[in-house]
Amino acid sequence: EAKARLKFLLVHDQVDLTPSQIESMKTEIMEVIARYVEVDKSGADFKLQKEAGGVALVSNIPVSRVTARAV
Repeated sequence: EAKARLKFLLVHDQVDLTPSQIESMKTEIMEVIARYVEVDKSGADFKLQKEAGGVALVSNIPVSRVTARAV
């Protein structure tokens, strides 16, 4: 647990986003996705993870069904 938390902190330091900015980003991403599909917000998971050459935003968002296309 401590090792995972340290890794999390190191990645977030590298991205240089505040926790508030990260939460705002997650909210905005979920709003855009919800225009196209019905999602289970409680099951959504977002992670910043170190990749070769940088940091990647990795998400797992359960989709219940496809809805009408956004206009």
